[in-house]
Amino acid sequence: MASAAFEEIVEDFEFLEDWEARYAHVIDLGKAMPALEDAFKVPATKVDGCASQVWLLPEISAGTFRFRGDSDALIVRGLIAVLGALYDGLRLDEVLAVDAPAELGRLGLDEALSSQRSNGLRAMVERIRKLAAEAVAA
Repeated sequence: MASAAFEEIVEDFEFLEDWEARYAHVIDLGKAMPALEDAFKVPATKVDGCASQVWLLPEISAGTFRFRGDSDALIVRGLIAVLGALYDGLRLDEVLAVDAPAELGRLGLDEALSSQRSNGLRAMVERIRKLAAEAVAA
């Protein structure tokens, strides 16, 4: 149930020969992502459980989930961009139906990231799911 944007990332990863190239691609995705304005880098948008500073700002309109995010670490900005490709633009019920570990597993991220980065990625996914669940309940 992945978006076209996420499928494009999966296809890109298939053509990249090694993890150094894939890592660089994730960083490039993060560099291409617009920065989150400092006014939104507040405790309410901060994601706990990440080694780096991470902020996720949900934007829910007419049952559609969008978010913007940022981090002080380039690789984490890239991971936010990957999550954006996975979740952005989905209906709230679709966000909750995404099997993020399986989808992200298609990229092999679980094998390539440090345990700290993997924990941070899980924390971001949990935050996205929590935001969507709260919006559904509202």
